[in-house]
Formats: sequence, structure tokens, C-alpha cells
Amino acid sequence: MGVTLVEVVVASALLLSSLIPILKALTVGQVTARLVDQKTRSLTLAQAKLDEIKIQLIYSFSTSTSASNVVLDGSYLCNVTDDGGSALKTISVAVGFDRDGNSTLSSSEVVITLTTLCAKRVA
Repeated sequence: MGVTLVEVVVASALLLSSLIPILKALTVGQVTARLVDQKTRSLTLAQAKLDEIKIQLIYSFSTSTSASNVVLDGSYLCNVTDDGGSALKTISVAVGFDRDGNSTLSSSEVVITLTTLCAKRVA
């Protein structure tokens, strides 16, 4: 006894209907993995930039550290804000992936923002 055409069609339909959710789950998993990678990379770059600014402030506290659209690594950009305090500064570093490729970090592209306070050292 062989397999009839109806059995082949039914088996194919069952196989196809079970593959669609699996393929969708793989796609969602890939997108999620890419987002997690961007967040992890952004956090690492933001922390490095914040450390760089802290070192800069040791030697020149009165200099403003504000900057916009600084290229950190490939398509990762950062914006630095400095409130300009004379004895205590609030520094914020926003890092994100330049999705649209216009070399400008918009608010929708910011992945992570780190903020810290830096005090002026007195000799």
C-alpha cells in the first residue's frame, strides 16, 4: 500500500502549519539578540566616555564637557551634557546606535543614558 495524494497534502499542511510559529520565534529571537547586543555595547561605551570625562575634569574642572553627536565606535554616537556647575557638575552621557545613518543621535535612537555628579577637587 502506498501513500495517497490526500495523505501527502494533509501531512504537508500539518508540517507547514507547525513550521510557521517556529520560524516566527527564530525571527523574534534574532531581533531581541540584536537589541540586547546594542544595549550592552551602548552601556560599555557610555561608561568609558563617562570615565574619560571624569579624568578630564580632574585636570580642568572649569572646562565644559558638553558635546553632541560624538562618534564612539562605528555607528554608535553620544551626546554629553554638562550643567556647568562651579563646584559640583551634573554630567549626562547618552549613547545610541545611529539607525538612520545621518550622523545625528536623535532621542529615538538613544539606547542608554548615564548621569553622575562630579565635585571639584580642592588642593
